[in-house]
Amino acid sequence: MHLQESGEMYLETILILSKANNAVRSVDVAEYIGYTKPSVSRAIGLLKTGGYVLMDAKGYLTLTEEGRKIAEKIYERHTLLSSMLMHLGVDEATASADACKMEHVISDASFEAIKKHALGK
Repeated sequence: MHLQESGEMYLETILILSKANNAVRSVDVAEYIGYTKPSVSRAIGLLKTGGYVLMDAKGYLTLTEEGRKIAEKIYERHTLLSSMLMHLGVDEATASADACKMEHVISDASFEAIKKHALGK
């Protein structure tokens, strides 16, 4: 199953929330990204079916190994791209919004080149 941008966003959100609080539920995801509970429930169901997310009996979400791998990749892209844009003089809100769009469409090769340049390697 190939994830679309929205699926990647859900995984990234679960990762971010789990860093702040180990207990992440669908309602937390809905509040964080501003989507309705039914929309998030439907998306989480698809992510569970795809093997990216697990939900325990109490409704707490955890990322599978594959889900975590994708979430960390997207989060790294977001962090680096927004940081670079801010370094170039873009305000934080715009940099974050633009990074959120770019993180899903940039190729691995282009991101690795940007990362290499940013880290001075």
